[in-house]
Amino acid sequence: MITKGDKNKSRLKRHLRVRKKINGTAVRPRLNVFRSSKHMYAQIIDDVKGVTIAAASTQDKELQEAVKNGGNIDAARQVGALIAKRAKESGIDNVVFDRGGYLYHGRIQALADAAREAGLEF
Repeated sequence: MITKGDKNKSRLKRHLRVRKKINGTAVRPRLNVFRSSKHMYAQIIDDVKGVTIAAASTQDKELQEAVKNGGNIDAARQVGALIAKRAKESGIDNVVFDRGGYLYHGRIQALADAAREAGLEF
């Protein structure tokens, strides 16, 4: 009998593999993405200090009225634009993209593309 593995456990293993290679600094912080079934979350993190510089999610007051369903591609685009706007306000132009162990397609890709269009470089 073939048993299915835990998807989140596999994702966390992939995330650790990715995190071995990338690190956020004050000059070039890390843009971390988390995806749940209902919402999207993005954070810009300085790993040297251990500080979150900026954050955005579908649960923010700015996006709650515009986003009916936080778990779709349109919501991910809006989160990407919002995190880029907040990064610009904090004086950040370059980031390292941390996909969080997720495949780079769908909502993750939409968030990254929207952040790039709004002015972030990675």
